[in-house]
Amino acid sequence: MADAPVPGGIGPGRPAGKAGLSVEVGIRAALAVAVPLLVLLAVGRLDLTAYATFGAFTALYGRNEPYRIRARSVSVAGVALLVSIALGILVAVLGEPLWLLIPLLVLVVAGGILLAASFQLIPAQPLFVVFALLVCAAVPTPSAEVPLRLGLALATAVFSWLLTMSGWAIRRSPLGRGSSAEGRFGSVLLKQLQRQPRVNLAALRDPRVWLTVVQSVVGVLIAGAIALLAGLGHAYWAVVSLVAVIPPPRAAHSISRSLHRIVGTIVGVGVTVLLLFWSPPPLIVILVIVVCQLFAEILVGRHYGSALVFITPMALSVSYLASPMPLNTLAVDRVLETILGAGVGIVLVLAARGLERARGVAS
Repeated sequence: MADAPVPGGIGPGRPAGKAGLSVEVGIRAALAVAVPLLVLLAVGRLDLTAYATFGAFTALYGRNEPYRIRARSVSVAGVALLVSIALGILVAVLGEPLWLLIPLLVLVVAGGILLAASFQLIPAQPLFVVFALLVCAAVPTPSAEVPLRLGLALATAVFSWLLTMSGWAIRRSPLGRGSSAEGRFGSVLLKQLQRQPRVNLAALRDPRVWLTVVQSVVGVLIAGAIALLAGLGHAYWAVVSLVAVIPPPRAAHSISRSLHRIVGTIVGVGVTVLLLFWSPPPLIVILVIVVCQLFAEILVGRHYGSALVFITPMALSVSYLASPMPLNTLAVDRVLETILGAGVGIVLVLAARGLERARGVAS
């Protein structure tokens, strides 16, 4: 289990230090979100930021994969994101009823895990599809705007797909050709495409995959219910935090990721306050989002806690841009709900670890 791929893109037997830095992925991810947000700024529709951002998450998949395989991975991930966005919009149009949102959340969590396991996607957790569902469900949406919002997400996902595949042309250009270190750009900018994921439908019968499904479904229901009962303003952050700390199938059941998330989020909230306390103009907020996306993707494979110092300002800035509200409210909600979700995750991780030990003793 210890050498299984993990969400940052580190594969079996690869050193964390070298596999962790991925400048190429960071640049793609930053461009994928920068272009649509600047377009929305130009047309005066920053209220649609969420749909563009989640469509842009398509660019986060397929890292370090040959382009023939990458096309499949990115297509699967893009379709999954668009389905989640569409379901979220449906819930929003109907007024965000819990009787509909809860079963759809369970479906997206379980489906995201099974899809990632079957296609060996990285990130291996259903973090982005869950995030897309819950945020889009929380944005009030008139039925007349459904085609516009879904169309924007689709256009951004297609743009991100093309951007993700653009390295094929760069690697074959005079600048990209050359030595085994990926030409003149060097091994840091253009990563060697060594990851070879395969379609593995046997994962659907793997008890470890279903253990992750059970952990995640139980966890999101508990974390979401506590957040709602406590009257916290952004209950979906507790759910997203829970999903982020549950280890993917066949990964070690460690609580370190939960602790990284708590500490990294608290530091990231402090950074956000320093960046946004003066109510900067939208262009500056977009710049913050783009820079944070760049460094989050560069660092996420090396150290999750460090990446969260950038992920947190990015997420809060998107919320701030799409639906402005007092920064202190955003910051406090983010910290409290991250601690809640990560805390529930720690309990479930420890429970799974105990179950594995019990099975080992029994065998």
